[in-house]
Amino acid sequence: MNLNSTAKENKAARLTFSPTPAVVVSEIIIIGRKASLSTASIVASTSATLFSNDDATTTTTARSIIDAMLNSIRDSDGKATSFVPNASTTSTTTSTTTTSTTKVTKVTIIVLPPPDKISRNNHPFSPHSISDSLVSHGLMKLHRSSSSSSSSSTTEKTVQIHVIDHQIEEHMCTAAVAIARTLPLYDSKSNTKTPTKTPTKDDDDDATTTWNVNVAFHHETGEIVTAPHLHRTANAVADGVRLSAELGDAPPAELNPDAYAAICEGAATALAAGGANVTYREIVGEELRAGGYGGIYGVGMAAASPPRMIIATYAPEDGGERVEHVALCGKGVTYDTGGLSLKPKVGMCGMKHDMGGSAGLLGTFRAAVQLRLPVKLTLILAIVENAIGPAAVRNDDILTMKSGKTVEINNTDAEGRLILADCVSHASNLVEGVDVILDMATLTGAASVTTGRKHAGVLAKTRAMEERVREAGLRTGDLAFPMLYAPELLRSEFASEVADMKNSVANRNNAQASCAGHFVESHI
Repeated sequence: MNLNSTAKENKAARLTFSPTPAVVVSEIIIIGRKASLSTASIVASTSATLFSNDDATTTTTARSIIDAMLNSIRDSDGKATSFVPNASTTSTTTSTTTTSTTKVTKVTIIVLPPPDKISRNNHPFSPHSISDSLVSHGLMKLHRSSSSSSSSSTTEKTVQIHVIDHQIEEHMCTAAVAIARTLPLYDSKSNTKTPTKTPTKDDDDDATTTWNVNVAFHHETGEIVTAPHLHRTANAVADGVRLSAELGDAPPAELNPDAYAAICEGAATALAAGGANVTYREIVGEELRAGGYGGIYGVGMAAASPPRMIIATYAPEDGGERVEHVALCGKGVTYDTGGLSLKPKVGMCGMKHDMGGSAGLLGTFRAAVQLRLPVKLTLILAIVENAIGPAAVRNDDILTMKSGKTVEINNTDAEGRLILADCVSHASNLVEGVDVILDMATLTGAASVTTGRKHAGVLAKTRAMEERVREAGLRTGDLAFPMLYAPELLRSEFASEVADMKNSVANRNNAQASCAGHFVESHI
């Protein structure tokens, strides 16, 4: 039962990547590496806002302030904030005089680390530095603010971000993802609470404020990037990231398997309505059992909302050439109690995020289809809640998987590999012409011990695929790093006397994250 009665309103800031900077803004944020940031490049980038009039005094003052801000950042990276006079003026006329007042705009310069400070396993544009700097700056709090008054007036305000670099076209998508991460869509704060932003003297106490974040990209000369396909890509990828984050932030009472499936179906329907060749279907509840999907059915059968497998497909327009076919398999545990291997209080909080792999792939699928990428996709998501109750799968139970293999349960909290095993088995046996099976999951906490909190762990059968994924991470900023691949050395961890395998390792100190991946792989 959902006890959150907060009205579901879109309070999030609107994020747009556009070659047309906003003219009237509340704040300007400039991001770039020191080698590409100069007073001249910043003046050229912000000319529409700060330097559009012919007031020589205002222009000289603004240039001096920007120059001082840059000089104040003595290290290779850092941040400076000041108030800069802009082109807007207000005039007050009396019977004898006319007074003209120059307004000021808050300007923040964020200088990113230079290439010689970035290791070979990080993206050269340092996307995590962008996200961290914007979060510490307060961008994450730009949700709509509202007073408790009964006024229905609405005020729109804009934060304009300018990203400047000598390799900007190469790094646009990376910067877009880094910025999108800082602007969450989900918000269930009541409007009667204190606004999430710090009020200023210009705020209307009786108004609702809607925030827009507009992002423009510039070469080091200040010349703006105008290529439409680059902006389409930035917007599609950023929207996919925000969708994934919104789903991950939603509480489990709101995002149970029924609700999640409805969102997936809605996304597929919208893509098809937009002219894409997209199909959608579900296998639900007892259909899973009848179809032999013992992993998904077994994990989700105790929940109030039935388990399901979601299958969506996309085929690009036929150009006469065969394109690569990729199956995207995602773990979607909307809440993980651990099952009868119940998690402790501290360990259970945050388990609404255990559907993050499926959410990431849904966002990926939507962005790829919107961009009409020349690749064939089959999206396969296992959506379950790992609940406890009389119908819950027990330790010592044996499940027959879609692959036909049997699994003895020795840890009901190792459930993600069970549902993913059915997904990859479906992909390898029932989907025609698959070239690559890619699964993404919050599979095990051991992964962060293996590759850290910023790099996804990659388990790939071939060195070529391992390197392909690692290189993709270095291009996009969604970093990835290889884990040990040695199934012949690790499969003994799952040895069972009564079934083909157990679902959890015997020795947790023996490459546990790799073992989890090998379990999934064994069902292909």
